[in-house]
Amino acid sequence: MGSIDTSTRAESGSDPIPTPNGTANGLHAGEDPIQTPAVDSTGASAENESLRKRRGSGVLPLEVGTRVMCRWRDGKYHPVKVIERRKFPCGGVNDYEYYVHYTEFNRRLDEWVKLEQLDLNSVETVVDEKVEDKVTSLKMTRHQKRKIDETHVEGHEELDAASLREHEEFTKVKNIATIELGRYEIETWYFSPFPPEYNDCSKLFFCEFCLNFMKRKEQLQRHMRKCDLKHPPGDEIYRSGTLSMFEVDGKKNKVYGQNLCYLAKLFLDHKTLYYDVDLFLFYVLCECDDRGCHMVGYFSKEKHSEESYNLACILTLPPYQRKGYGKFLIAFSYELSKKEGKVGTPERPLSDLGMLSYRGYWTRVLLDILKKHKGNISIKELSDMTAIKAEDILSTLQGLELIQYRKGQHVICADPKVLDRHLKAAGRGGLEVDVSKLIWTPYKEQN
Repeated sequence: MGSIDTSTRAESGSDPIPTPNGTANGLHAGEDPIQTPAVDSTGASAENESLRKRRGSGVLPLEVGTRVMCRWRDGKYHPVKVIERRKFPCGGVNDYEYYVHYTEFNRRLDEWVKLEQLDLNSVETVVDEKVEDKVTSLKMTRHQKRKIDETHVEGHEELDAASLREHEEFTKVKNIATIELGRYEIETWYFSPFPPEYNDCSKLFFCEFCLNFMKRKEQLQRHMRKCDLKHPPGDEIYRSGTLSMFEVDGKKNKVYGQNLCYLAKLFLDHKTLYYDVDLFLFYVLCECDDRGCHMVGYFSKEKHSEESYNLACILTLPPYQRKGYGKFLIAFSYELSKKEGKVGTPERPLSDLGMLSYRGYWTRVLLDILKKHKGNISIKELSDMTAIKAEDILSTLQGLELIQYRKGQHVICADPKVLDRHLKAAGRGGLEVDVSKLIWTPYKEQN
């Protein structure tokens, strides 16, 4: 299977930060220097250490909801909240490890930590006061209500208050810590509802071609000797250089579609997992070499959408992010819409990062056209040229302050200098879809 590359790159594109080994020495972040003075005397130092341990042990084991400083991968201490705890099987009365949420960071960085990573001097035991929501008359903690009030950021606008709390409770702890997929070992970001028999697994091994998953490396090795696939099941509809796109029918390849959803949920917090994949088509993007076609990402779409959705879910796997594949997948979905003779839009709600990706794509496409076009152009004409829904065009141009409302209609104001400034801010456009390499028939025309 080749060498294993560990991928811990977050969506921001920052490089992985190595986790420091051992416990931290010296002053912890958040401590008062006066409390831990530098003392040359060995006896005085030992006395202070003993005092610190006695003071910390008084709050053990930490309760769920406790706030404390925790040493992260960068070697620095950051504020966390204890989400869950579990006792070591053969440990003492206070031998727990804790699942924590770094309050400064996205939920995908939540993790299990050991006691020595926590600064017990900074413990704040928070008993969440119960509050009553005036709209729903449901009891909830202030933290839960704040989360509900901020759902537009978290990407759960479709959930009501009770459903959101149920979602948070059910998915609060990552069940799978890492996966092996091809030559990569990848740290997961979120909970995914794998079947109950996988509840005791912290790592899963995926066949990169059929996406079957196993508990042990030996099982994967046996499977790979028998698996005949060297690419996703389905039809190859695009090949340009080393890039290929495969269309997979969820009805014809149900197990593959379900496994793909399990895999995607590990990296998408806002995704709703559909077990009935019959209604969806999956477009799987691959990098190809002499060993086969290796999945880098995918998007799915409904076979028939009354709302004109041309994309239901989109994911670029962490090892392949920051390479332009996300923009390529978005562009590909619009090329399919053009082939269908329709305008399209992504399924709502979009996550905050998803909206940023789409806004960037819409901005680049529209600015390129306005830059080259001579004379007036209407929003409908832009929509016909790009297959982007008129509402998305309007909101994008409004955000760029390129549109005005005059005499009952919207007028595009495309000053060349303003366009140049926006184009520079928009950055590079990413990988382009070579439409001449796309061989595809819309689903409705298939027998």
